[in-house]
Amino acid sequence: MAVRPIVRMGTPSLFEKSVPWPENKFDSPELQTLLADMKDSMIAANGAGLAAPQIGENVRVVIFEVDNNSRYPNREPIPFTVLINPQLTPLAEEKVSDWEGCLSVPGMRGLVPRYPTLRYTGFDEFGNAIDRTVDGFHARVVQHEVDHLDGVLYPMRIADMTKFGYTEILFSELVGVDED
Repeated sequence: MAVRPIVRMGTPSLFEKSVPWPENKFDSPELQTLLADMKDSMIAANGAGLAAPQIGENVRVVIFEVDNNSRYPNREPIPFTVLINPQLTPLAEEKVSDWEGCLSVPGMRGLVPRYPTLRYTGFDEFGNAIDRTVDGFHARVVQHEVDHLDGVLYPMRIADMTKFGYTEILFSELVGVDED
């Protein structure tokens, strides 16, 4: 449909809690247009995921996928997923830290603690229930995207601000490192 601009950190709407997608609007033209715009925007930015608030829509809708992405050569594939009105249930007590970036915080990375295993539930674009248990990078991507729905950006989760900075400085020895 259309590549829409990614809303950047500092924009007040990114810090607002999103409203649930109405159950009577699954499989609607409005939802299909939103999802097409989100997918086009995510692909154009070479991202692993995108939340509706990142393109200015304050609704609880996220998408994610990692498949043959040059930015994530050593990450396990994640199937294309539409997740509407998600609920997350951590399945671990301790968190694991790993580097994250964000299309709304371009050019930067931070070491972010996340649950390594979780269960997520919600709905696909047709209103079918989704119930998955995931771990590793998949779990991290889901948590990152769902945080956007609650007005949380990954820098707000960083425990040690010395582990937050510009990608080209933090990873100067690596080539091709980019934000999520």
